[in-house]
Amino acid sequence: MQLPFRDRNKDQHARRLNEQARAVNFVWNYCNEVQRLALQRNLKWPTGYDLWKLVAGCTKAGLDLHSHSAMRVCLQYEKSRRQHRRPWLRWRSKRSLGWIPFNTGHVQFRDSSFVFRGERYDVFLHRPLPESAKIGAGSFSQDTRGRWYINCPVEVAEATQAPLKRVGLDLGVKDLATLSTGEKIEMPSFYRKSEEKLAKSQCARKTKRVCAIHAKVANRRKDFLHKASNKLARKYGLVVVGDVSPSKLAQTDMAKSVLDAGWSRFKDMLSWKLRLRSGGMLLEVSERFTTQICSECGCVPPSRPKGIADLGIREWTCSVCGTRHDRDVNAARNILRVGLHTLVEGAHHV
Repeated sequence: MQLPFRDRNKDQHARRLNEQARAVNFVWNYCNEVQRLALQRNLKWPTGYDLWKLVAGCTKAGLDLHSHSAMRVCLQYEKSRRQHRRPWLRWRSKRSLGWIPFNTGHVQFRDSSFVFRGERYDVFLHRPLPESAKIGAGSFSQDTRGRWYINCPVEVAEATQAPLKRVGLDLGVKDLATLSTGEKIEMPSFYRKSEEKLAKSQCARKTKRVCAIHAKVANRRKDFLHKASNKLARKYGLVVVGDVSPSKLAQTDMAKSVLDAGWSRFKDMLSWKLRLRSGGMLLEVSERFTTQICSECGCVPPSRPKGIADLGIREWTCSVCGTRHDRDVNAARNILRVGLHTLVEGAHHV
């Protein structure tokens, strides 16, 4: 499997990378202009490979860009236009964040540095790359503070033996996840704690300070999710999680809390860490009625919490078997049960 590595470039290379980023913007805007002309003249819309043929030779004409980078820009332009379902896209300007794509085999890792187009790019290496690592197609990217990073997927071997333990997860807002074992992973709510500082900086129009606060919140959240997912991946071989949709909940009054929790990134981290480090698997199942079903007797009792009106009920007692439930722990146990049944049914159909 391919594992993404992201390391920050040292600031001494920023000028060189900015020059190449301007060349990327030039190619992107050229593709945009060609697309607009085709639309105005009722011509066939060019594909990514058509655009690539049009920009062929641009690097020899003095444009500071690798030919394969220009090709990746053209292909990405068509892909983005199709994904957004728009006749053309926005123009890239000086305000656009820098981006320089590269193809497989065009970046090498030597002596704790990356080599691209014959030039060395020193980085703050937070974790070493595997020996004889094959670097795939990646990119240099810039963040809102003007710092450059290299993003390169590396082919790594997956683990072959997984722990026999399994667990169900119920994702939440106050707690990042509740385990079927009864444990809870508390969410620190990094954005909520920084809202006051962020509001003061925005009122004072301190844009650099605002960017720094956002970056710090994102980094702290990412670090927390890495540690939480790593702990679960080392302990369990099967993790079953509900199919909660962050994008849908982000349109409700819980938008800030949902986005602050980072459910999507947490599930992505769990998925590749289970495969890579323990040989396990992440299974996503429907969490419909998992809150209302009694995990002890399996029935749907009249005393169950119902709908949005009973969302504040965190504990309830089953009127059939008399079991006292923690709402989230009960849901996690039902999610695990649904996952195990799914695996059994799949085995029967093989």
